[in-house]
Amino acid sequence: MYLPSFQLDQKTVLVTGAGRGIGRALAIGMAEAGADVLLVARTESDLQETAKQIEQLGRRAFVLTCDVTDRTQVQTTVDRAYTYVDRIDVLVNNAGMNIRSKALDVTEDEWETIQQTNLKSAFLFSQEIGRRMQDTGGSILNIASVAGHVALRTGVVYATTKAALIQMTKVLALEWGPKNIRVNAIGPWYFKTPLTEPLLADPAYLQDIVDVTPLGRVGELTELVGPAVFLASDAGTYVTGQTLFVDGGMTIKGF
Repeated sequence: MYLPSFQLDQKTVLVTGAGRGIGRALAIGMAEAGADVLLVARTESDLQETAKQIEQLGRRAFVLTCDVTDRTQVQTTVDRAYTYVDRIDVLVNNAGMNIRSKALDVTEDEWETIQQTNLKSAFLFSQEIGRRMQDTGGSILNIASVAGHVALRTGVVYATTKAALIQMTKVLALEWGPKNIRVNAIGPWYFKTPLTEPLLADPAYLQDIVDVTPLGRVGELTELVGPAVFLASDAGTYVTGQTLFVDGGMTIKGF
């Protein structure tokens, strides 16, 4: 019986926002599954640390500093990536951020910063790499959020970008499917990262999170790796246009 591979041997993956948190975890996880990884972010020192961990696994890592919201820099970065590798099999659009403002307090600068980092960057990289994937096929994985599917207390701009990212996933999957390019998304809930540590340190806030999560805890970063590798690998070759919520059951919570 044929069993599809969950490995990424001989594949090359580009991960944006690969210097810390979810991006670093996914980059290392892809390397553990056998991939060579192109690492993109603004801060070179963070990327070098991720690269060091990947190279310790015996895989190749390439550091590419870039302002992911700048089209010219994105184009230059992708061009440079293709001087290191012949093809990119998987693109992980992970770069993202949030400014936790209530709706009436959101400034225009906050709106632009969140929109460009979370949404524009994902489209720019999808466009540049998707253009090349037209000839080779490939897989694009967008890191969305449960906030793009259900309403949270605050963060209207962040939620807007993640909802748009989920819809962008569907449209690109439909448009590029005939070229054998699969486009999917992952929608995380709370995971332990440097950005969430201050929030999770508040016992009352943590309890509120746990109360709406059927598994009764926040996620560990390693628990995002399996879903990502599945969607990137040959095990997921008939899955496209989908958002897999890795949320401990939060999005199905009833009462």
